[in-house]
Amino acid sequence: MADVAVPRQYVQNGKIILNVSHSATNGLALGNDSVRFRARFGATTYDVSVPVLAIMGIYARETGQGMIFSESDGPTPPAAPEPPAPSNGTSETPKRAHLKVVK
Repeated sequence: MADVAVPRQYVQNGKIILNVSHSATNGLALGNDSVRFRARFGATTYDVSVPVLAIMGIYARETGQGMIFSESDGPTPPAAPEPPAPSNGTSETPKRAHLKVVK
């Protein structure tokens, strides 16, 4: 994903596992669109930014409990509002717009 900012040398097979604990991160910001923090990898500090849609799973290292997300878990776009009824006296039903999720 283009908006992912992680140290590339730690990426394996297009994936990276991040330990996002209180002691491992600084400035943790959890938002609706992304997760951002500053973390140390080896002896170097990096600014990390990961879009929420790129997160495949979250688990607690201490307990091993967590969850894996599927592609269908992504946000669903809101339905289009119904257009107003025609005011010219006709009872013709307007056609609804069709929306679909494009990934």
